[in-house]
Amino acid sequence: MKIAAPLPIHSEAIRPEWIDYNGHMNVAYYMLVFDHTVDSFMEVIGIGRDYIERSENSIFALDTRIAYMREVLEGQIVRCTVQLLDFDHKRLHYCFEMQHRDEGWTSAYYEAVSIHVNLNQRRSVPMPDPVLERLTQMKAAHADLAKPASFQRSLGLDKVPVG
Repeated sequence: MKIAAPLPIHSEAIRPEWIDYNGHMNVAYYMLVFDHTVDSFMEVIGIGRDYIERSENSIFALDTRIAYMREVLEGQIVRCTVQLLDFDHKRLHYCFEMQHRDEGWTSAYYEAVSIHVNLNQRRSVPMPDPVLERLTQMKAAHADLAKPASFQRSLGLDKVPVG
């Protein structure tokens, strides 16, 4: 099975109630769109709603970061792609890119590390073999993609004079 690099997995229109007093999508709703993208990504790799209900295992976020590149406005449609950066038997490290669907420019990046958890024990457990096999295929397909430059810098103030 051929896996796109990066893999498009979610599309969504920017709703009027997501627009803030600056006239663009509020930062909280970037997280909401990326959370919807997480749901789509989990379905793709086999850890979707049916899996969660059947196995009583799920994915929890350990660390996230959003880098904002360009504002999105009411009514625009964004599409999100996933790039699998790494994984082990319990954890995933991935990046989403949010782009304007029609014009192709990047609005934001989301980087995350998630962990596979048993919901009854509230402890991490290994992912099942079919999920690990799918992740192996995806990592191989994404191996030549560069990590977005916005995540290759540390967070902080540059020592460049402002003004």
